[in-house]
Amino acid sequence: MIQPLPDLLIEPTVRAALAEDLGRAGDVTAQACIDVDAVMSVVFATRQNGVVAGLACARLAILALDPKASFEAVVEDGASVEAGAVLAKVTGNARAILSAERTALNLMGRLSGVATLTRAYVEHTVGTKARIVDTRKTTPGLRHLEKYAVRCGGGVNHRFGLDDAILIKDNHVAACGGVANALKRARAFAGHLTKVELEVDSLEQLAEALPHGADVIMLDNFSPDDLKKAVALAGDKVVLEASGGVNLQTVRAIAESGVQVISVGALTHSAPVLDIGLDAV
Repeated sequence: MIQPLPDLLIEPTVRAALAEDLGRAGDVTAQACIDVDAVMSVVFATRQNGVVAGLACARLAILALDPKASFEAVVEDGASVEAGAVLAKVTGNARAILSAERTALNLMGRLSGVATLTRAYVEHTVGTKARIVDTRKTTPGLRHLEKYAVRCGGGVNHRFGLDDAILIKDNHVAACGGVANALKRARAFAGHLTKVELEVDSLEQLAEALPHGADVIMLDNFSPDDLKKAVALAGDKVVLEASGGVNLQTVRAIAESGVQVISVGALTHSAPVLDIGLDAV
């Protein structure tokens, strides 16, 4: 059961997308062709197998233009569906429904695509202890929705932004003059609820970092063999996260190395849109 996002967090994105599409004069095609009080019934349906996410975006897009419309979700976010499955049934003002159609489909298709790709990665790691997590490589303005879609697909969220965890990467290390100094300064700055993660790019750097108290160490572009060596070297001292070079062909070997976390930028920056359509009934 996926905990849905509150409408309060979704509405600004939906309304901005509607405003972008409606422009300065509204939907002139609907105004020209459809009676002002015409009513129609439609369904949102998938054209492909996949995992659903973003039903609330479609609902809020419709209701923003016709507050009296009926929107009945047939499935829930996180559900696996086959091509042809009906996701939601809508009845309302015809102009409003058709004006909201593209915004609803853009958002739901995008989010369902993220959820579908995430589910594929998760299924490739079944039987290991590794968890699939996302990154900050998200569409500007859609991060909260795309990270929600990752959860719908069975993944787990990494940090949401620069403000909710300390992640020391190679350029931070260079600016600080080394791993030890970077971690010392991070620990002095961090509050008791702030996690500190360090990125390393070699087993030697990992060995240097281990005594200095990172909560998580990111192993950047390690081979599966070096990941296994890193797991043996670190023991249970720290959470290890594999990152870089992760795809559906490599993720199983990475997971079998024993790392606890695998971060995958592709979940949000390369997920294909799930083909969803709106059909009159």
